[in-house]
Amino acid sequence: MRVHKIAAIPADGIGPEVIAAGLEVLEALASHDGGFKLEVENFPWSSEYYLEHGHYIPEGGLEKLKTFDAIFFGAVGSQQVPDHVSLWGLRLPIAQGFDQYANIRPARVLPGVNSPLKGGEDIDWVIVRENSEGEYAGHGGRAHKGLPIEVGTETAVFTRAGVERIHRFAFELAQKRPAKHLTLVTKSNAQRFGMVMWDEIFYEVAADYPDVKVDRELVDAVTTRMVLKPKTLDVVVATNLHADILSDLAAALSGSLGIGPTANLNPDRRFPSMFEPIHGSAFDITGKGVANPVATFWTAAMMLEHLGEDAAARRLMQAVEAVTADKIHTPDLGGKATTADVTRAVCDFIRASTK
Repeated sequence: MRVHKIAAIPADGIGPEVIAAGLEVLEALASHDGGFKLEVENFPWSSEYYLEHGHYIPEGGLEKLKTFDAIFFGAVGSQQVPDHVSLWGLRLPIAQGFDQYANIRPARVLPGVNSPLKGGEDIDWVIVRENSEGEYAGHGGRAHKGLPIEVGTETAVFTRAGVERIHRFAFELAQKRPAKHLTLVTKSNAQRFGMVMWDEIFYEVAADYPDVKVDRELVDAVTTRMVLKPKTLDVVVATNLHADILSDLAAALSGSLGIGPTANLNPDRRFPSMFEPIHGSAFDITGKGVANPVATFWTAAMMLEHLGEDAAARRLMQAVEAVTADKIHTPDLGGKATTADVTRAVCDFIRASTK
């Protein structure tokens, strides 16, 4: 039997609710499949943990995480801790420390889900986000705090190695999709150094993938294209900041942030990859039992694919799509179902399905 070690970090807000739902579905899937099992260890790292201990990740924490096959992450962010403290205290040390440089965010309208976009049924995108440097490199500083001459700098860092590897990853992903189409997104008309380098390296790499159709769009222009001409996009590659924003728009156009998945991949597999739903902590619905677990289920399917459990991943997505098609929807999708209702329905479908 194949055994996969999973580190679960539910963290903040609705994170514990949706990760618990995700683990319940994964357990139902493993029991049904019979060919693999998951050994899960829960880590209590959260903003509550930070307020009690003064840190999110204890000494030796990252070394401990290295021993796992994958990380199943909820959401980080608290109304009691500044956002930049929580993000740089938990999620980014893992993503950057484990060189999870490829952030993958697929978007499509699931059966039974209504897109707010006319023509939303044409959405079938994968946004590839450079996840290790760029605008989120953490370089910069502040001086003369509180004075009229106070200054704050934020330096985007782009390296040839970092840019080339994300472009190659995006091209290889595009090669595997029917459309074989990759769109480069930057803002090189106004940002004339790092972004121009992004463009140049993209076209250098493109020469190695002649079967992939390419085009280029400025980040402001691509937002209108996503809304007005969704069918013209397939795979999109963009910098850390730009793809972060575009992927939230993609999830919203697909029906809800509550259905958007994310994989933070270390493609070289030198370190574990991390899988998390896109939606964040969602303080407004925390504890109400109505968080949409679909993003977490889709994320879990991506984790299974990464672990080599392709058949189980397909069964999970079949179950999710059957449940959304039956209109078992949480309030974010206009329904009245609870997190538990959706989870139960997905588990029931898995148990009733044949291998």
